[in-house]
Amino acid sequence: MLTDDGKHLYVSWDEYHLLTERLALKVHASGWQFDQILCLARGGMRPGDVLSRVFDKPLGIMSTSSYRAEAGTIQGRLDMAKYITMPKGELAGRVLLVDDLADSGVTLKAVVERLRGMPSITELRSAVIWTKKVSAYTPDYYCEMLETSPWIHQPFEEYDGMGPELLAKKFAV
Repeated sequence: MLTDDGKHLYVSWDEYHLLTERLALKVHASGWQFDQILCLARGGMRPGDVLSRVFDKPLGIMSTSSYRAEAGTIQGRLDMAKYITMPKGELAGRVLLVDDLADSGVTLKAVVERLRGMPSITELRSAVIWTKKVSAYTPDYYCEMLETSPWIHQPFEEYDGMGPELLAKKFAV
């Protein structure tokens, strides 16, 4: 649910799952055939996992991070992992890059540039759940274009800063 001022988007687990499924259907409807999926950790791991299962394709993981301060709400320097984790072999052929959102677009744009420089990748497309209109990069596939630039409150954020002690209290009798 988008707040009236357009500054916050609250997403439930059910909405998150439905949007991820819609994303899979958009990729399928395009008719594009790909060989592997590469997700960006952490945000792209959940949708990447679902798409990997739906399309029965190997899933690679690349860690990136640009949010540092204020509980991850202030963007800082972009860090990209030197290595990409694959179940076997190397990242090659037609690759679908998956993340949760194109926010500023800085991360996706940098990753796409890096991947396009890899001779083993013959074709690269990208897929996200949300794209903000202010993004410097527009993915090939997305579910929602956000006209404002809201902070997206994803359902798994409840675990940020929780720690095992608070988690245990949920189960205390």
